[in-house]
Amino acid sequence: MNGRSRGRRALWISVLTGSVVVIVAAAAVLITVRPWTEEFRHGGLRIAALPAPMTPSPQLAAASPSAPAPTPQGLSAALAGVAGSPDLGAFSASVSDPDSRNTLWSVDPGKPVIPASTAKVLTAAAALLVVPPDHRVTTSVVTGSTPNELVLIAGGDPTLTAQADGKGYYKDGPRLADLVAQVKASGRPADSIVVDTSVFTGPAWPAGWDPADIEGGSWAPIEPVMIDGGRKDPLVEYSPRTPTPALDAGRRLAAELGMDPAKVRLGSAPAGAAEVAKVQSAPLRDRLQEMMIHSDDVLAETIGREIATVTGNERSFAGAAAATTTALSAAGFDTTGSTLLDNSGLSTDDRIPARLLDRVLMEAAAPQNGTTTAAQRATTAGDSGSPLSPLLDYLPVAAGTGSLAYRFVTPRDHTGAGWVRAKTGTLSVSSALAGYVLDSDGRVLTFALMSNDRPPEASRPALDAIAAALRNCGCS
Repeated sequence: MNGRSRGRRALWISVLTGSVVVIVAAAAVLITVRPWTEEFRHGGLRIAALPAPMTPSPQLAAASPSAPAPTPQGLSAALAGVAGSPDLGAFSASVSDPDSRNTLWSVDPGKPVIPASTAKVLTAAAALLVVPPDHRVTTSVVTGSTPNELVLIAGGDPTLTAQADGKGYYKDGPRLADLVAQVKASGRPADSIVVDTSVFTGPAWPAGWDPADIEGGSWAPIEPVMIDGGRKDPLVEYSPRTPTPALDAGRRLAAELGMDPAKVRLGSAPAGAAEVAKVQSAPLRDRLQEMMIHSDDVLAETIGREIATVTGNERSFAGAAAATTTALSAAGFDTTGSTLLDNSGLSTDDRIPARLLDRVLMEAAAPQNGTTTAAQRATTAGDSGSPLSPLLDYLPVAAGTGSLAYRFVTPRDHTGAGWVRAKTGTLSVSSALAGYVLDSDGRVLTFALMSNDRPPEASRPALDAIAAALRNCGCS
């Protein structure tokens, strides 16, 4: 299942069928041969004819609409052997049945805990609720306050690329080369560039972020224009980032236009400035998928600013976090216990209860508009789904895509491979997993599993074991 594909909004489970082809060569027999015989020329080997080629046939199968309903007793029995692991540390969890909208099993579900990147589930949900899915962010160049000055107006897009072939880190990101071509086509002479970053306000990172992670490759200071998310190596996920992404974007534009990069500074566009060039980001739906699959912190924070813009909040960390919480509350979610300092979950001061994460995922998977089960909603999809249903397609696949590509591969948890889809969260003090799975009866279960106060090398395998147990569960 390709993590970047955008298929129907449905709870599909991948099944790969086909044949394993084995090529067998006949064993050599040690015999005395004359040097001019065929056996001599081939070292005594006889080569068997190749079998007919076989092509694996990937198929999609919907969850069964008649699967038996899970019970609290069934869940408790299935999880008894893994939920008490000391490697879970301070553990809280919630597991629900979206068909009945009932929570079937939980451990301290209302306790506010450090969510790490599972906070992106809330960011994606809020964006789906209030921002049009085809919304794009514009980066433009306008005339400056002097005849030979241009202004790069940063609109909030970190996905601009300067790669020669236009294929940067982000799929379908806008190309710096297109801005350059439009500026040149305008015929306007220029020898300096101002970078206007006024669309974002407040600090470039909040409390609870470690600046060492800039060089470590997790994030760049959140400024409203970046080239490939501020990565110094544009195509490497955890490349060291620049501490000055907006200025660097302006300097690269200057260099491509044949100007002196030293003549680039921060400033503001004059009132009434004429537009010279512009490019636009990929649609929100595509950027949300990249944010979730690869747990991209920079994308999460800039999408948070889009939520703030639509809801009339300040485009800052505080404004974006408040806008996210408000959007969820307005949709009927109980956000009691939630404290967000950001939209990515990087801050160790963030707090979210497992109950809220599970509830959001449950509503994404729950039957809508007359369908009777999550599985039946999956087969009809389209307009019958919840506004949150695309969230399910954005989740990484266990042992398959994104931040779950290398998990669920040990004998203990490999039964969850391909069946578990979940957003990961990892900090030095927190590990979490929030998503959905099909149990062995064919029933969809949503879950939020959150561990604090244990190192991730201990807690992540313990969380994966619980998710795998949910897959193995005949919970009726």
